[in-house]
Amino acid sequence: MSDYQLAQLPWLADAHQGFVDVHYRGKSSHAHLLNVDHALGGAVLAHACAQTVLCQQLTPVGACGKCKSCLLLNSGTHPDLHIIEPDGNQIKVDQIRQLCQSLTQTAQQGGARVAVITHAERLNIAAANALLKTLEEPGEGVVLILQTNRKSQLLPTITSRCQTLAFIAPQKADIQQWLAAQNLLPAPNNQGKIHDVTWCINVVGGPLSLASSLRSKHYQQLLAYRQDWAESLKTGHLCHSLLSLSEQQIVDALNVLYLYLRQYVLKSNSKAQLQTQTSNAQQLNPLVQARLLELAGQVMQMCQKLETMPSVNTQALCQQYVLAFKKLTH
Repeated sequence: MSDYQLAQLPWLADAHQGFVDVHYRGKSSHAHLLNVDHALGGAVLAHACAQTVLCQQLTPVGACGKCKSCLLLNSGTHPDLHIIEPDGNQIKVDQIRQLCQSLTQTAQQGGARVAVITHAERLNIAAANALLKTLEEPGEGVVLILQTNRKSQLLPTITSRCQTLAFIAPQKADIQQWLAAQNLLPAPNNQGKIHDVTWCINVVGGPLSLASSLRSKHYQQLLAYRQDWAESLKTGHLCHSLLSLSEQQIVDALNVLYLYLRQYVLKSNSKAQLQTQTSNAQQLNPLVQARLLELAGQVMQMCQKLETMPSVNTQALCQQYVLAFKKLTH
């Protein structure tokens, strides 16, 4: 569970109010899908939705926070709230079977029985199939709330049985403003400009994890990777931090490379357009741009493979991408 409260994450407000509105009117579904990343506060939203369902004195803006049910939930001891989290990298069939059995029992507080499944994309096939029967026939007073980081990885048979909660992710400017309110942004430079820290939002996953990175040395490490990739791609050989990456650091470094390659193509396009407006300069080769984007895609695929690979020669892998870049751009 996140250290943040719902009120501290303003981009969740509309989605939460939408859930409250439907439930308050008695039109709520028995199964809800929250396609809201953990790093955006997905677990916080799931918890708030569960509290909405369990509250004994629900208001038009959400749970009252004062009834016995709310007090039990806030203390983490509500007997009718069941939370399922991954056991390692998966949510296993035994976890779901035990959950389904628990949901058949009478509610101890006389209200609903609520199951919150976080990281639902990690349901293995057997677990997902075990959950289907409860999704189809949940029983009276049973509400299931599934939070997922990647809806696309869920079985269609799961998603089709859930009502997906409408959610609009915050823009980078909103995240920058949120971080500023928490005094997490670096000081302005000599020109009075504040460094945009949201460039790495796709690497860390979302604003909550970015805030954590800024509080630690992790963000400075990501900056170092970006600077060292720029120098390495320019010179043709690995520089500084890229020479000593651990297997734990390689995914971060390659994610930064992926962003750098895409930004390189975007900046090249911008420069070419500016040159065309001011002179007769020739446009950059579209084939090179396409191949650079293809290289970026290969880097991203490697990041996904590394999650299950036992070991890798990090230096050789990074040098491989440097040489590929050099070959494409010279």
